[in-house]
Amino acid sequence: MGDCNGKGAFTHTSYNDFEIVAANLLDNDPRKVSDRIEAYALYIDPPLGRCGMTEAAVRKSGRRALVGQRPMTRVGRAVEKGETQGFMKILADADSGEILGCAVLGPGGDEAIHCVLDLMYAKAPISTLARAMHIHPNVSELLPTIAQELKPLV
Repeated sequence: MGDCNGKGAFTHTSYNDFEIVAANLLDNDPRKVSDRIEAYALYIDPPLGRCGMTEAAVRKSGRRALVGQRPMTRVGRAVEKGETQGFMKILADADSGEILGCAVLGPGGDEAIHCVLDLMYAKAPISTLARAMHIHPNVSELLPTIAQELKPLV
C-alpha cells in the first residue's frame, strides 16, 4: 500500500487503499474499495483525464443516459494556447441526473477532470455542474456549458 514503486499500479489508488485500510483499522470508519470511482489521467500530449463510466459501459448497463460533448476547437483556453486537439464529454443518467462519467482529452484535462470527480463523490446531480460558474479563461469553465447541452445517448 502507498507508493507503487514502479510496479505498474496506480499510485493514487495504492495510496487510497492505504487510507481505506487505516480508516477501517484505526478510525472505525467502514470505507470500502468498492466505493471508489474509477479515475485516471494519461500524461500524453494532450493529456487525458477520465472518471466514472465510459460511453460503452453506460450503453452496456442499459441505463437511459444523456451525453454532452465539445471539441477543444470550441474551448477558448485551448484555442488561446494553440492546443485544439481533443474533446470534453460528460455522461449523466437521464432519469436521476446522476453524473455517470466524464473524459477531458486536451490541455489541462488531467486537472479539469477533478471538477466532475468531486461532484460525483458528493453525489451531486448534473444540474449542480450546469449551474456552476467557473473562472475564465480555463478549460474547466466549459464543463457547465456542456452540462447544459446534454442530449440523449443513442
